[in-house]
Amino acid sequence: MTRAKASKAWMREHVNDRYVKRAQAEGYRSRAAYKLREIAVRDKLFKPGMIVIDLGAAPGGWSQVAARLVAPGGQVFAVDLLEIEPLTGVACIRGNFGDETTPADLERRLAGRRVDLVLSDMAPNLSGIASTDQARAMALAELALDFAVTHLKPQGAFLVKLFQGTGFDEFVRALRRHFKQVLVRKPEASRSRSSEVYLLAKHLRRE
Repeated sequence: MTRAKASKAWMREHVNDRYVKRAQAEGYRSRAAYKLREIAVRDKLFKPGMIVIDLGAAPGGWSQVAARLVAPGGQVFAVDLLEIEPLTGVACIRGNFGDETTPADLERRLAGRRVDLVLSDMAPNLSGIASTDQARAMALAELALDFAVTHLKPQGAFLVKLFQGTGFDEFVRALRRHFKQVLVRKPEASRSRSSEVYLLAKHLRRE
């Protein structure tokens, strides 16, 4: 299949996708909101008053879910290289999380506060070269893990999107070194043919 035909096929599927239609009807910015909603209910991720970090947040579907579930009194910090339209209860930070300046900006805004939940739906711009794209995806996951380990409260949680492939098993082992519980989630809204899964890590181990 040519790239043009593949693009048209994807667009047809996207337009007819029931989660896309549902997101439009319910006011969510992306179908990804339903992935987080399912995991949130199953694993009781959110409580009012929580501080949540959303990495790779654009266009803001996850932040919308999080902001509603941590109200009243909670705060969501949404980070992405792309611009995010303003959302109530969400502080948006535009920047590359792989640069030093963006994490530093986020840390300044936290002002020493520990975080209850770190979400990472970060994904690289795809090159079409599977090995390169997988390596880039794993690098982003590692950045998110480093931030989570440094800034989470002891009872906090870390939810990260990964693609099964090279480096996946090693990353799971790294999570288990840092957290007492690691769970694999494949929400219904995640397309079955996709290799993406979500890893949920809970309860930091004491050093």
